[in-house]
Amino acid sequence: MRYLPLLDEDRAHMLKTIGVDSVDDLFTDIPKCARLENGLDKLPEHASEPCVEQHFSELAAKNINAGSVPFFCGAGAYRHHIPASVDHLIQRSEFLTAYTPYQPEIAQGTLQTLFEFQTQVAQITGMGIANASMYDGSTACAEAVLMAARITRRSKCILAPNLHPHYAQTTRTLTHTLGIGIEQAATAIGADTDVMQQIDDETACIVVQSPNVFGEVIDLRALADAAHAKGALLIAVNTEIVSLGLLKSPGEMGADIVAAEGQSIGNSLNFGGPYVGLLACRDDKKFIRQAPGRFAGQTLDAAGKRGFVLTLSTREQHIRREKATSNICTNSGLCTLAFTIHMALLGDVGFRHLAKLNHQKACDLADQLSAIDKVELLTPMFFNEFTLRLPKSAHEVVENLAKRGILAGVPASRLFGEGIMDDLLIVAATETNSDIQLSQFATALAEELS
Repeated sequence: MRYLPLLDEDRAHMLKTIGVDSVDDLFTDIPKCARLENGLDKLPEHASEPCVEQHFSELAAKNINAGSVPFFCGAGAYRHHIPASVDHLIQRSEFLTAYTPYQPEIAQGTLQTLFEFQTQVAQITGMGIANASMYDGSTACAEAVLMAARITRRSKCILAPNLHPHYAQTTRTLTHTLGIGIEQAATAIGADTDVMQQIDDETACIVVQSPNVFGEVIDLRALADAAHAKGALLIAVNTEIVSLGLLKSPGEMGADIVAAEGQSIGNSLNFGGPYVGLLACRDDKKFIRQAPGRFAGQTLDAAGKRGFVLTLSTREQHIRREKATSNICTNSGLCTLAFTIHMALLGDVGFRHLAKLNHQKACDLADQLSAIDKVELLTPMFFNEFTLRLPKSAHEVVENLAKRGILAGVPASRLFGEGIMDDLLIVAATETNSDIQLSQFATALAEELS
């Protein structure tokens, strides 16, 4: 028997208090196409455990393991080699089962790794301070916009045309009820610097991704100057954190806040998650006070020994909701630990070497693919990802090459919608791609287009 303590009169009173006519009105923000009208009637009522296990094993077998075939997909999630020691260490019970470190006296190990993670992120991004992580890159981007609006007390945000569509949509979702206006021009390769013309005295921030969704590397310096001249902030987004081993850091180019995806370090593709969002900002009191999530800080204990604690935890689990900077209730703890371990193993020299390997692989592949008749390279300045214009539908090409055992990239239409840039293919190459795989891809694409 279900426990339903509310009477119809109770529900009616609650609905009247919040100003809606029915329970259905509470779900108006969910598109009708995403709602279940008739429950889960299509599912069988019951099945034995062996039958369920066999059924799901058959479904799983339809997936293609990214490591089993030549893999050239990117667009925000990248395949990199992860040392076996990373997985070994995060499987230790003291890490795998660790809970939120509310009590520092029994959570020094967790707090220390968070502190080291924050230090690594701050150094990589060239910023003064970093928090203990976010859910993923897209929510970090949205939270950065909310943070900028609080700091500037303005309500207009300008998204660069070539910000990853998932990041743009997440930002719109988190801001649409808070009175923050979002402006974004139509997507077009080479159009990101045009946002300078949109900045005015009401602008809280501009959000620019580099490398952007097409792989273009963007010089943020002029954008930062234009934003600061109007009292606005520059939010730099990065979906491929390995690129910062080779490119100038956002901090060096004048960024005020950095929102990034850290999946490339220590975390595998995992069919889309869990991932680890990075958020860093200027070492400024008003920025730190308005940053979402939480921070691990260093202190001294009663005996004068170094210790770690959660500090500046301005989230709603710690302070009054109306004073909270975010309702994010945790951080990506285990993914953060994997990032920290992998980065510690790489070190500064290893991180830069990894970035160089990625760039070289991408350059080699771009040279081979753009040499194919009627294939045009649209992004001459890139890190490990670039965009091609093909003489036919990119979706069709990807499907046909997949049948030949090559995952050839991401059609732009998959991100922006059918009928939009149907002939564009976004291709990524990392240190995991062998020279033989590059040649296989080039040969297969040439045959497909012949």
